[in-house]
Amino acid sequence: MTETRTMHPTPASTEKPLRAASTLILLRDSDTGPQVLMLKRHGLSEVLAGAFVFPGGKLDAPDAELMDSPHLDEAAPVLHARLGEHDIGTALAVGLYVAALRETFEESGLLLAEDLAETRAQEALARLASGMAFNTLLAEMGLRLRVGALAPWSRWVTPPDSPNKRFDTRFFVARAPEGLARHDERETTEARWVQARPALQSYWDGELSLAPPQIMTLAHLARHGSVDSVLAEARGRLPALIQPHVIRDGEMRTMCYPGHEMHPVRERAMPGPLRLFTRGQRYEPEHGFQAFFDELPGALHVR
Repeated sequence: MTETRTMHPTPASTEKPLRAASTLILLRDSDTGPQVLMLKRHGLSEVLAGAFVFPGGKLDAPDAELMDSPHLDEAAPVLHARLGEHDIGTALAVGLYVAALRETFEESGLLLAEDLAETRAQEALARLASGMAFNTLLAEMGLRLRVGALAPWSRWVTPPDSPNKRFDTRFFVARAPEGLARHDERETTEARWVQARPALQSYWDGELSLAPPQIMTLAHLARHGSVDSVLAEARGRLPALIQPHVIRDGEMRTMCYPGHEMHPVRERAMPGPLRLFTRGQRYEPEHGFQAFFDELPGALHVR
């Protein structure tokens, strides 16, 4: 299928550099709908301390060294094309997929690799924990990463005025492999499978801490009734570029998204509310909790 991608402004140059990063949204079906894996960040983390996030982290240089490796199940040009980013090199594009799998394995113990039985997965995790480099691990155990199972979902760029580190993060979706998800007790302290809408309700009730990218992604995922539905949407479009536009008015901080009249990009990039307000410690839509799920004029519709 041929698609035309709307051009968006490139991230503004600021004193804080953008760091390339990857996030993997692991999904599994249940009797009541799809579930997504979320990990609780350690309370002493520099970024999003105590918040629930999807597994992921920054790109490491060795991630991009696997471009022509037999340890990938998909050709590099194909992976590059799926991202829809013609302004980055193929090695970087491939590295973003690898980073998503590596970080997810480090943080949750789940690795998308061919013919990886639970006993071998445990052995691989033990080697990684002992200090073995990820690429060395792949070579010594003869593992082949299932990068082809990852479907690009979205790309989130931290606003220039962020008080924390800034990231240019690619979000991927994939069906979760078999195995027990666990937390690493270093970067993460809890692993939890959640359904999108109940997770947002827990956030609304103050039981769960979430950042805006996770909030808006869960609101998007809540519109799907199965993992197949999520993957079909991801494979049927290019990933949306989301650069939140922040407006400050005294103590009030408003986060506007593409499609809102105050955002530089007027084309909507995702379903859900077009802006979030800070009220206390919570980001919330103007018209309350239900606005996360209401279809507004011009909203993207998914199956």
